Amino acid sequence: MNASCASCTRSGRPGVWEGAYPRSRPAPRSRSTAAGVRGGPRPRPAPPHVTRSDMVSPPPGAAAAAVAAARAWLCVGPAPRPLMGSQGGLGPPGNGGPGEGESGETRKLQEGRAARGKRRKGKGKGKAEAGQGGRGSGAEGKPQPPQAKEAAGLGAEAGERAGLGKVGEGGGSVEEGTKRIVRGDEGSAGARKEAKGRYDGKKEEWRVRTGQREEARPARAQGRGCQAWGRLAGTGAAMAAAAEEEAGARKPAGRPAAGPALLRLPEELLLLICSYLDMQALGRLAQVCRWLRRFTNCDLLWRRIARASLNSGFTRLGTDLMASVPVKERVKVSQNWRLGRCREGILLKWKCSQMPWMQLEGDSLYISQANFILAYQFRPDGASLNRRPLGVFAGHDEDVCHFVLANSHIISAGGDGKIGIHKIHSTFTVKYSAHEQEVNCVDCKGGIIVSGSRDRTAKVWPLASGRLGQCLHTIQTEDRVWSIAISPLHSSFVTGTACCGHFSPLRIWDLNSGQLMTHLGGDFPPGAGVLDVMYESPSTLLSCGYDTYVRYWDLRASVRKCVMEWEEPHDSTLYCLQTDGNHLLATGSSYYGVVRLWDRRQRACLHAFPLTSTPLSSPVYCLRFTTRHLYAALSYNLHGLDFQTP
Repeated sequence: MNASCASCTRSGRPGVWEGAYPRSRPAPRSRSTAAGVRGGPRPRPAPPHVTRSDMVSPPPGAAAAAVAAARAWLCVGPAPRPLMGSQGGLGPPGNGGPGEGESGETRKLQEGRAARGKRRKGKGKGKAEAGQGGRGSGAEGKPQPPQAKEAAGLGAEAGERAGLGKVGEGGGSVEEGTKRIVRGDEGSAGARKEAKGRYDGKKEEWRVRTGQREEARPARAQGRGCQAWGRLAGTGAAMAAAAEEEAGARKPAGRPAAGPALLRLPEELLLLICSYLDMQALGRLAQVCRWLRRFTNCDLLWRRIARASLNSGFTRLGTDLMASVPVKERVKVSQNWRLGRCREGILLKWKCSQMPWMQLEGDSLYISQANFILAYQFRPDGASLNRRPLGVFAGHDEDVCHFVLANSHIISAGGDGKIGIHKIHSTFTVKYSAHEQEVNCVDCKGGIIVSGSRDRTAKVWPLASGRLGQCLHTIQTEDRVWSIAISPLHSSFVTGTACCGHFSPLRIWDLNSGQLMTHLGGDFPPGAGVLDVMYESPSTLLSCGYDTYVRYWDLRASVRKCVMEWEEPHDSTLYCLQTDGNHLLATGSSYYGVVRLWDRRQRACLHAFPLTSTPLSSPVYCLRFTTRHLYAALSYNLHGLDFQTP
């Protein structure tokens, strides 16, 4: 048998004779058993088939040389303890190596190394990393992760390539064995690092792909060392990139970098081109891409279309009455008005028959019921009212025939011949006698009140607090006055009478002097009284009444003949009218509560909505509308037509 010295193994047990029996892998011990060891690793017992006599005693001086070589190897650096199953083949025993348990110094060296391995294992939490304590031997270590197993196999191959002999081979000195061990350790450590790098790369790629975020706990990161901080940095960078991508998706879409030449034109030129498109073409263009969808939402593109639509919030002169609502949304609702698509509902009911009058202001509705005026607030949808009124304004002894809103005041005309003035946001109320009979109509603009009565007079009153009740002018109309309106220039007013005399029922009076300025028309039949009249502009006005016609007057063209007229198809009296200031006209008939919509560019009626049945036939006493809803006051209830959500 060759007497060469056996070099120390990677398990930290220098000088153990293993050449006399075949090398065998120690059986792994459980976690609880390894945790219960306190005195360091036990010396490996010899197999039962090997006797003491089979072992060759080392030559003199071999023990000291082995100890010196082991110390030199230990001083190389704090190399990690081998992972379970990572030992290469043991070198052949030398002639001068110490036997198992032969030297006390060797045993102390083994115990010291085992203690250092335990301390390193506690610091590194069982991870075999460069510069830190790793796991112990196979008997003490925990179950290994996949990268440790791969590193173990590579370490074994590197150890064999470094020259570590297998069991039963002889030859070699102590110095050569030590060098082979050092080279094997270096090769095993390099292979282990390479395997760990591959595993970390795969793990990082998996984390980035799934978007899983690793909890960054400082203590754990410190225990894992720089590698843990590197992983956190990589994960943080991936999360930051994902956050930037999400933020970019939420930003408004930018102009496409590539595409048709049309998209590369300046926005001003593209805006001019698209201004010639109709509504259907703009809708199709918005479906091309996000940028064009945002571009086609511009109010300038839809303004021309809105001015040609019904009830879009634009007057004939181009004034936008609802600048807070996008023009495109108003055009969409306008199509429902044109097609007559709406949803009908009853907002209020009352038990006895009334002749209600109504006004709108913001999100509030004011309606007269008997001798009271009640204020209701609309709900957010605009199609219903809060049942409890915001305020109740009283003061008349008989029914309220008419009222208007002006300068935070309610000016009402009653059947008792009195005019009432109420402050909307307080309890201040003033009433004074104005006419000998019931006051049928009233209007207020520019601090001036005008009233018309059944007593065949029209009067002018100041609204100033110190002059309330002082009549400025009394005008003899020689006929019952049913309607009255002040010009937007506050220079004149028009009266609509019962047409029972030999003069026109429509006459214009000077507001400052009370003198007659002119009369409109000359072919009214007797009894063609005017029940409602309104100024649309300083030179244009609309009228309706008993003669079943709606007439449009332009004072610049002629005062003798109207420029446009629309006839009620069923020859019903028209009690009221309302216009959007542009193309839409709405009228209320005397039978079956019929509300008619007219396009002023056409002669025929556009749509008709009967709101009552035969047993409850009622005139439409008053109607008002916004760009989304229409409200009609009948004898027993208040109806609403919702054109926004038909």
